[in-house]
Amino acid sequence: MDTAIVSALAGIFGSLSGGSASVATTWLAHNRRSKREARLAEVAKREALYGEFINECSTRIMDSLERNLDKPETLLSVYALLNRIRLCASDAVLTQAVELVKFILEQYFSPNVSIEEFHQRVHNGHIDPLKAFSEACRRELISMHARV
Repeated sequence: MDTAIVSALAGIFGSLSGGSASVATTWLAHNRRSKREARLAEVAKREALYGEFINECSTRIMDSLERNLDKPETLLSVYALLNRIRLCASDAVLTQAVELVKFILEQYFSPNVSIEEFHQRVHNGHIDPLKAFSEACRRELISMHARV
């Protein structure tokens, strides 16, 4: 074969393989970046949802200590958030969210808590019904951050 043809073919194949490698590298980097951004967006979405649930449940817990449930729609936002959590959360987070809503309901149907009883609860260390839920959320979010 003519050396000029061999040199030309070698140049063409070299350019093709170099260009293909560049395209493949760019595609892989873009694909990884897109997946990472999607995971970070999911983490941010869950953080916001869990924070909203914590805020609403905190309000309902304090309300349930001093009065009984007079209007069921008082719990509408809690149930809406619980069902949003049900769509995306891990089983551990969902279990703790359900337990928290049960606690709120039980408290609404229990006798109101006096200041003395509240002080006694604080003294006995039973002051944070949100703790188990918050810890489950924290574990889930840490594991999600580790995968990003």
